[in-house]
Amino acid sequence: MSADPADLERFVRGEVAAANFPHREHVRMAFEMLRRHDFAETVLYFSRALRAMAAWAGKPQAFHQTITIAFLSVISERMETRPVADFTSFARDNPDVLDKTALARCYPPARLATEVARRTFVLPDSGR
Repeated sequence: MSADPADLERFVRGEVAAANFPHREHVRMAFEMLRRHDFAETVLYFSRALRAMAAWAGKPQAFHQTITIAFLSVISERMETRPVADFTSFARDNPDVLDKTALARCYPPARLATEVARRTFVLPDSGR
């Protein structure tokens, strides 16, 4: 199942309601955007879209930069190392990415809970 280009356009414009956008849809849109754009462009477009979605829902604080970029990184790496033809195949081969708590294997929960992690990308362990 691939995203309809109109789905992507609505997402990029921030016209998708947060209530209709569960984690699996986040992963699907990330997969489709990464198929069309390089990683840096996807980070920009995806982050803008999620910020718009959160603002439209009246919850701008819901946007989390570290979680967004970390998930995009995992998805992008998987796409590069285990290429597949479509999202259905990607989801089948990468069920862990469909788990909203997947980053807990890399990030201590306390690190993700910081305001700094919400505002900017932080590595799992800064070494400090």
